[in-house]
Amino acid sequence: MEWKVSGLTLQQKVGQMFICGFDALTPNDHARTLIEEHKVGGIVYFRRNVQQLSQLAELSASLQAMAASGGQLPLIISIDQEGGMVARIDHEGISRIPGNMALGATGSEEYSYQVARIGGQELRALGINMNFAPCLDVNNNPLNPVIGVRSFGEDPKAVAGLGSAAIKGYQEEGVSATAKHFPGHGDTSVDSHLGLASVPHDRARLEQVELYPFKRAIESGVDAIMTAHIAFPAFEPGGIPATLSHAVLTGLLREEMGFEGLIVTDCLEMHAIAKEYGIPEGAVRSIEAGADCVLVSHTLSDQQAAISAVIEAVTSGRIPEERIDASVERILALKKRNADKVGTLEQVDLDLLNGRVKDYLKEIAGKGVTLVRDNNQLPLAEGEPVLVYWPELLRATQVDEAWSRSYTLGDALTKRGSNVTEIRIGTDLSDEEVEQALKNAGDYSQIVVATYTSESRLPEGQRKLVEGLLSLGQGKLIVASTRNPYDLNDLPNIPAYLCCYENTPNYMDALADVLFGKVKPEGRLPVSLNDSHPIISRA
Repeated sequence: MEWKVSGLTLQQKVGQMFICGFDALTPNDHARTLIEEHKVGGIVYFRRNVQQLSQLAELSASLQAMAASGGQLPLIISIDQEGGMVARIDHEGISRIPGNMALGATGSEEYSYQVARIGGQELRALGINMNFAPCLDVNNNPLNPVIGVRSFGEDPKAVAGLGSAAIKGYQEEGVSATAKHFPGHGDTSVDSHLGLASVPHDRARLEQVELYPFKRAIESGVDAIMTAHIAFPAFEPGGIPATLSHAVLTGLLREEMGFEGLIVTDCLEMHAIAKEYGIPEGAVRSIEAGADCVLVSHTLSDQQAAISAVIEAVTSGRIPEERIDASVERILALKKRNADKVGTLEQVDLDLLNGRVKDYLKEIAGKGVTLVRDNNQLPLAEGEPVLVYWPELLRATQVDEAWSRSYTLGDALTKRGSNVTEIRIGTDLSDEEVEQALKNAGDYSQIVVATYTSESRLPEGQRKLVEGLLSLGQGKLIVASTRNPYDLNDLPNIPAYLCCYENTPNYMDALADVLFGKVKPEGRLPVSLNDSHPIISRA
């Protein structure tokens, strides 16, 4: 197939605008239908597509071969590999790069750049050429249920600097970065997977806060920007989500901000679009608004209906074909630019890469762990028994976490020769479970509770457990949040509090070293917890 829009049929052009997913480890009938019949321009991977690294590399090669055999252009193969708590690939051999808020706690743009380079090189070796990262949302709402630690923090300038560094790192390694979620998902209290959120601020505030990191991303030459399924009345008074708003995508992003790259929708199967508008109509409206790539991640019938709806909208005259052509021109330009940057697993020894960066990633973790409060609780006494309460994730969440079952804080402490008893608890506990957990405290004089909050507030069972341990008054009590730093707000009386921002192995190792005084916690709060614990700037 030639790299010209004029050489494509309408079906091929519309297909190029869709990025779709399927549930299999090898190309199945679903994938073949997408590529051979509907000529889709891109594929999105989830954890369901990954069993091991060699299998994933082969899957990418097979999908590209399938497209080539049909005379099609190379595929965009994309993934959400943000790092930290959002990692579709966490298999042996892949570097476990830190997430955004953990990087935000270090304040280092160099770390952000190098981490993105590491991630980009590995993704490219696996045949992945677009990452739906970095997240440039400014997380200034403690009750945000979906962004949280996926944000670099609440300072727009810090988010912009760290995000632009990540964009540079990914794109230098031949992986298109995707800044998200435009115009900003940080100040919401509704998860757009489940419903429509609104950011009600006026234009002046939005330009100073939410839009600032995206302006810097555009200046940095970001290849793609992903839209938010969120209403912004300051730009679109009709309550229409940004993904479907011509005023936001074309008027603001294209014309005012001068973005010339790809505008990619967030998945249209999310309830904010699917339940309010329907996926086929959402696809048509997003393209009318100015989107170049439409993401429909899961269901073949929804993907087919959306593609057919767009073709029908063009043939009926609702969408001018020139509008389609403009998007496809951008898609082809990006694909052509990246065509000579194809990597293979054979070209990059991931074991060697992992060995080279392992100490570096541990260094970053040590710089990110944040000591918020310590009333003479640290360090723990070596050689004396330690009781650890560890929250094990028992159900799937919107983001991907497997660490809580494979490597725990107890494992990290034990590895350091500590006499550890670890009690694994659920992320929420019934009153009966809290009572039993308190009985298990016995006579321990050193207790560490790792808290875990996946949404906006610390689960009540975890709060009751910590309050119960406080009332026992048995000696040292240290709480370490292993995700949401705002847990302190639900535990105002605890004597010692540390933030790790993620429960990944490197951060549990770093936390263990901090608990025993082997490492000084150098992280600074990238978000304000409350009036007593404000954001700490590194400026």
